[in-house]
Amino acid sequence: MSVGAGAAGGGSAQDAVGGVAPGRGLSGVAAAGVFAAAVGGVAGGADAAGAAAKAVEWAPCSDRSRERGDPLAATASRGLQWFLVEVEGPWGANAFVASALGRELGQAIVHRVEAAGMRPLAIRRVARASHPAGSTAGAAARRREPQTRWRWAFVDSRPGFEEVRWGEVGDPRELLEVALDGSTGIRSPEPIFCVCTHAKHDKCCAVHGRPVALALDAEYPAQTWECSHLGGDRFAGTMVVFPEGLYFGRADDAETTRIVRDYADGRVDERFFRGRSSLSHPVQAAQHYAREHFGDDRLASFTPLAETAVADARPGTFAVTLAAPGSAAPSPAASHPRSDPLAASVPGSAAVVRVVVAETLSEPLLSTCAATRFGRVREFELVSLDLQPS
Repeated sequence: MSVGAGAAGGGSAQDAVGGVAPGRGLSGVAAAGVFAAAVGGVAGGADAAGAAAKAVEWAPCSDRSRERGDPLAATASRGLQWFLVEVEGPWGANAFVASALGRELGQAIVHRVEAAGMRPLAIRRVARASHPAGSTAGAAARRREPQTRWRWAFVDSRPGFEEVRWGEVGDPRELLEVALDGSTGIRSPEPIFCVCTHAKHDKCCAVHGRPVALALDAEYPAQTWECSHLGGDRFAGTMVVFPEGLYFGRADDAETTRIVRDYADGRVDERFFRGRSSLSHPVQAAQHYAREHFGDDRLASFTPLAETAVADARPGTFAVTLAAPGSAAPSPAASHPRSDPLAASVPGSAAVVRVVVAETLSEPLLSTCAATRFGRVREFELVSLDLQPS
């Protein structure tokens, strides 16, 4: 069994294998032939094309992902710290550049945030108009509400440093002057629930994200926001819970509010959990397999202690050491370097869990609705899992 991660080699998944996406200039049969050739090196000809036509037809990326059973675990994209900006109104493919911010200011904000090693994320309040997500009527409804205040949030997702700070400005240009070190803004104890509804980036995000956002907004209106692209379009509806940076996918297949109630109880449902953004993919995979093995769904369990590449194994094999269930609580974060997300260790634990995982590659697939090339995405398989003395 494997669990999934990002695109192989850190690049775009659709760039891994050449080809043209179905629905992008080829007939269904011809496009299916491209897919068959990518998978098995099938030569041309009527028989190959006919067999390929049965193998694949274009469909929304999230539908195909569900059909394939793409693993969700270990697919949370990297994010140690975040800068959230409220951008009301419609968004283009890039929510900062093609929005009310304008191209020049939007680019300046993104460049400044990314230069600080943070992730920018556009947010907006959940629209309850009856128009379908992404429709021109819905966009017009948003435009009728001019934005006069621009809220922002600094979020730290690193273990031991979890924090949310809110602020606002009256002129969006002032966003370029907000300190990005967590030294300003009002600290909030409330979590933030961000649901991707970014239709212009990928329609699956709106189709599957909007029901999730509406359901959460009905019960948690103060904490719920629509947000721009999170990564993993094929797992729509996708959402992230801050400050921890907990990623979830196919949330519309769940009782959506149950995800939040579990979170409030310090638990997680592995069927919909993608991992924590501040942890590496091997650690995300190791925690997933440990939770499954021990039947322990507590978020506080299996604190990561160490991660190393296994020298005598094939490339992409990692040994991850986790605190065993029932171990002593992590030491205070203040005693560790702020740059190390694994620094909150558990000294003196009675036992540890050693998990070895290995990278694998999926079969060629289209990772987004707009993908024009079939590619393989990285997944992780379990090699071994042992409870050992510390």
